[in-house]
Amino acid sequence: AEEGIKVVPIPGAVAGINALISSALPTQRFTFEGFLTVNKRGRSEHLSSLEGETRTMLFYEAPHKLLSTLRDMREHFGNRKIALCRELTKIHEEILRTTLDDAIKMYEENPPRGEFVLVIEGKSAEDIEKEAREGWENMSVSDHVEMYIKKGIDEKEALKKVAKDRGVSKRDIYNEYKR
Repeated sequence: AEEGIKVVPIPGAVAGINALISSALPTQRFTFEGFLTVNKRGRSEHLSSLEGETRTMLFYEAPHKLLSTLRDMREHFGNRKIALCRELTKIHEEILRTTLDDAIKMYEENPPRGEFVLVIEGKSAEDIEKEAREGWENMSVSDHVEMYIKKGIDEKEALKKVAKDRGVSKRDIYNEYKR
């Protein structure tokens, strides 16, 4: 295209999109991650960068690396839902909708065969909210307010946010914060 050559797409089967559609996971927003590197450190950094990802994630994986990839994903993502889509658009096509824990158990007992597209659910809003709550649950009200102020939120707005987080009135938070 940069050289002025006309580029024309040719319709055809695309394993990643077919897997996404077949996965029964949310399709409105997704990220295609391709193959993970075999370099252990790079692989861990890549998965770490996706721990908070809320979009559905798509990965390609070869059968000989599948089990270690599933274990690495379990370590970084927890026991999320996954669709393992194998040999898409071919005669031995298979789509397994399960969890990371169950997929690991299955492939420990039955060695995988064929090329895979892994479709993994993104982090849920409930999990994000739970982690945030766990972050401030053991804080004092003052520390909680200061946490928001350090993020650049003015005091009045920080008091409102803390009241909302804790499910109490802004007046209660103000009274405790100003003690």
